[in-house]
Amino acid sequence: MLLLFDEADALFGRRTQVSDAHDRYANIEIDYLLQRMEQFDGVAVLATNRKGDLDTAFVRRLRFIIDFAPPDADERERLWRIALEGASDVAGRPLVGHLDWALLGRELDLTGAGIKSAAVAAAFLARTEDSRIAARHVLAAARRELEKHGVVVRPGQWETR
Repeated sequence: MLLLFDEADALFGRRTQVSDAHDRYANIEIDYLLQRMEQFDGVAVLATNRKGDLDTAFVRRLRFIIDFAPPDADERERLWRIALEGASDVAGRPLVGHLDWALLGRELDLTGAGIKSAAVAAAFLARTEDSRIAARHVLAAARRELEKHGVVVRPGQWETR
């Protein structure tokens, strides 16, 4: 049997100091999960992008931990191409104008999920203008995505070409 826990930090988070009944109940739940994990005779996969928030007792019981490094510039370029290149509307017209793929990969330090989110946002921005996806749409969408993660992007940092 295989169990997948996506966003595992929400369920397998650190136990807290007990200050009220809610904290006590939450800690009892975590203790119960620890016991059940010990008895489970299968493969459990815990996926999180917040490994530091996992309770150390859970981490000690994990046989393997696989960290996925964020994509490098070449990988980001490929991800941008996968997300946008070759997209067309129902009539077969291309949805994407000329983009400097190497620039996108080099300058926009996003994960695969961030690139996907920015690509969708860029498509919406272009659609509101009834135009093809241009660099200005991608850069605006990427700026928003980076700002979600606390990255400050200065005006004029990226020039559209």
